[in-house]
Amino acid sequence: MSTMQRNGGGVGAGGQPWVLRRVRLTWLSFMLFFILVFFPLIAHYYLTTIDEAGGPDKRIFGPRPGGELCEAKHVQDLCRIRESVSEELLQLEAKRQELNGEIARLNLRIEACKRSIDSAKQDLLQLKNVISQTEHSYKELMAQNQPKLSLPVRLLPDKEDPGLPPPKSGRSCRLRSCFDYARCPLTSGFPVYVYDTGSYPWADYLDPLVKQAFAASVKNNLYITDNPSIACLYLVLVGELQESVSPLPSPLELEKQLKALPYWRSDGHNHVLVHLSRKSMTQNFLYNVSTGRAAVAQSTFLEQQYREGFDLVVSPLVHALTEPNFLEVPPQVPVKRKYLFTFQGERVESLRSSLQEAPPQSFEEEMEGDPPADYDDRIIGTLKAVQDSHLDQVLVEFTCKNPRPSLPTEWALCGEREDRLEVLKVSTFGLVIAPGDGQLVASAGCGMRLFEALEVGTIPVVLGDHSRLPYHQFIRWSEAAIIVPKPRVTELHFLLRSLSDNDMLAMRRQGRFLWETYFSTSENVLNTLLASIRTSIQVPAAPIKEEPVHEIPHKAGKLAGTDANLADNGDLDLGPVETEPPYASPRFLRNFTYTAADTYRAWNQAPGPFHLFPHTPLDPVLPSEAKFLGSGTGFRPIGGGTGGSGKEFQAALGGNVPREQFTVVMLTYEREEVLMNSLERLNGLPYLNKVVVVWNSPKPPSDDLLWPDIGLPIVVVRTEKNSLNNRFLPWDAVETEAILSIDDDAHLRHDEIMFGFRVWREARDRIVGFPGRYHAWDVNHQSWLYNSNYSCELSMVLTGAAFFHKYYAYLYSYVMPQAIRDMVDEYINCEDIAMNFLVSHITRKPPIKVTSRWTFRCPGCPQALSHDDSHFHERHKCINFFVKVYGYMPLLYTQFRVDSVLFKTRLPHDKTKCFKFI
Repeated sequence: MSTMQRNGGGVGAGGQPWVLRRVRLTWLSFMLFFILVFFPLIAHYYLTTIDEAGGPDKRIFGPRPGGELCEAKHVQDLCRIRESVSEELLQLEAKRQELNGEIARLNLRIEACKRSIDSAKQDLLQLKNVISQTEHSYKELMAQNQPKLSLPVRLLPDKEDPGLPPPKSGRSCRLRSCFDYARCPLTSGFPVYVYDTGSYPWADYLDPLVKQAFAASVKNNLYITDNPSIACLYLVLVGELQESVSPLPSPLELEKQLKALPYWRSDGHNHVLVHLSRKSMTQNFLYNVSTGRAAVAQSTFLEQQYREGFDLVVSPLVHALTEPNFLEVPPQVPVKRKYLFTFQGERVESLRSSLQEAPPQSFEEEMEGDPPADYDDRIIGTLKAVQDSHLDQVLVEFTCKNPRPSLPTEWALCGEREDRLEVLKVSTFGLVIAPGDGQLVASAGCGMRLFEALEVGTIPVVLGDHSRLPYHQFIRWSEAAIIVPKPRVTELHFLLRSLSDNDMLAMRRQGRFLWETYFSTSENVLNTLLASIRTSIQVPAAPIKEEPVHEIPHKAGKLAGTDANLADNGDLDLGPVETEPPYASPRFLRNFTYTAADTYRAWNQAPGPFHLFPHTPLDPVLPSEAKFLGSGTGFRPIGGGTGGSGKEFQAALGGNVPREQFTVVMLTYEREEVLMNSLERLNGLPYLNKVVVVWNSPKPPSDDLLWPDIGLPIVVVRTEKNSLNNRFLPWDAVETEAILSIDDDAHLRHDEIMFGFRVWREARDRIVGFPGRYHAWDVNHQSWLYNSNYSCELSMVLTGAAFFHKYYAYLYSYVMPQAIRDMVDEYINCEDIAMNFLVSHITRKPPIKVTSRWTFRCPGCPQALSHDDSHFHERHKCINFFVKVYGYMPLLYTQFRVDSVLFKTRLPHDKTKCFKFI
């Protein structure tokens, strides 16, 4: 009870204050709500109404012109802050722009510095390459012990020319005693002065055809000079004389006329008296004439008259003003012909002579005073016995219906020249019987028989080892003819039967080479005469003149990029990443060696398996032949990690020449876009020296054409005419021995090109390339065919993508028969076949095909000449025509194809080395 009272009393006592406090809190909450909600609304409405009622010029919170807003004290600080911020923003914007400009300038300087660094790196790399080249050259010179020497100063002869001490007798003249070497220094160039035939006292006696042929040959000779004061040699034409001229000048009169020559200088030293024979009955009117120190070059010599090593036995001049028709020359195969051997001739019984008698004795008296041992009767009996035995078909005739005039004791020629050639064309061997008198060591009749046999491919058989054949000091006649003494005539039949077909074919080819090179034309006869004298006195031949380049100006465009198709280099590493600067092949290293040490090889290098090329003394020295002939003499260090076995394939070029580059020669005709793409694909190709573009069109390139910059020279050559032969001209811009001949639409990867270059370096005398072709015999039509089908063998590699030596460019342009080049121009075709014929004819080896993709033509390129239907018909005709010109089929088959040593061999990266046998 008391508790409840306390509670009730508590509530009753304190209830009023609690209620009042609750009401007050409610009121305060309402007032706060009203103030917080309605007061802002009322203020907003009021302020908005005042701005709208006062107009735009009386607004309090809107933008006001001038400084009205700033008049209010409470907003002046805000204005100052805004102005300060605006100024700072403007300053910051100006600084930002200035910094952006500075950044741009610094970026440009950075790019310039980067370019300078790259350029400096390139310069440093070039300096390193130059140092490396110098080190290589030093090592080569030390290894070869052949320092490069400059040529000595050319010596000029003394104008007064005091002369030489007189020899004991004119018959004892030799070069050492009768020739003035002082007029012919090694660097003289061998100048030759030729007397004008019209100024001779005996000029009216000379045969007109001989005079014309001699004058025409002199005009085209590169050694002839018009300045007699610097001449090394003086030529005097003394024959052949006309038959109708009579009487001939006496020996004493002739001696006086010779001494009256303006440059005879009392004894005639360094003079050569030239007598060219056109007939078998020639006048030896220099017999018993004292020629002093002058040498004599003619076809007929007596033993007492001939001065060994000083006088020259020359060949007769058969084709005086005409060129031989190579298409009429019979083929060299089959080896065996209808007759085993033939001989047609009549022995001159009476001692007839066309020589002038002079004291002490005439030619007739000389021969009568020393009768020879007569083997002629034994020869006649033996040869008739062979003919009567019918073991082999032979033709021997010892009587003639119409014998040609001949010297005493000599066998006269029968009939006309055309009739004799028809008999020789069906003869395997042709007999050349020496004169019966041994004193007649050389005669025009024997020379004529020898010339006719070689001309038609008949192997000469010389009976009489005492005879002096033309240029016997230099020509190794045993390689082209069979020379036996007369006492062995009884064994002659056995000897001829014992020769194999290969031996006979080799002799026939050597004889054809000698005839074409030394005897076939009047120009060759003169060249051979001068070359024999120049070789005797050991003066090097003059350098051959290369084709001068008439360059077409062009402007380079952007830097060439890298073709994505060329990025995959297959299984073959290309070579060092850094490429060497252009490096030319060494030149003129063996000129004197050829002249002094390789005399016999130079004169007898007919095409054959043991001779690489027909370099003869008639040919000027080629600038690039040194490395071609002596490629094995280059310095190649072995062992010690510097080369050879164990050397990484990427860093070793291979071959026997330590450092070498090649030149790309590209033929094009009005296909600018295709050409530019092909040039761009050469960018970054290692060991490339330069690119020579043969512009074969008369229309020049477009003025706005931009040529790609591949980092190497691009030489654009203007040609005189549109000819496919221009591809193989020896341009002077080509400074390397290796030439990559490539069509403008050929598409080759860099690894394929590099592998072909490596292979060529180890087979420098061959054509090394990619597309292979072969020839085939058509049994039905009895002719040769050109075949481009894929086959297991080949005999040609097309030069649209092939490496070859520059030496063959000289041979193709200057040595190969002109008829072949004419046919190439006629058909606008077959130049690649002609080059394959030439190289196979010289080396007797087939070309080498290297591995490549099945197709290498440019996809999407314009139509080429090879797509024409008549293309293959023309190539059939070319092959058969070339066979007629060469006389046989020089192409050889091969089933050989070259792959790299580690072709498709998967090895670990650290094991990829190319091991070679050293």
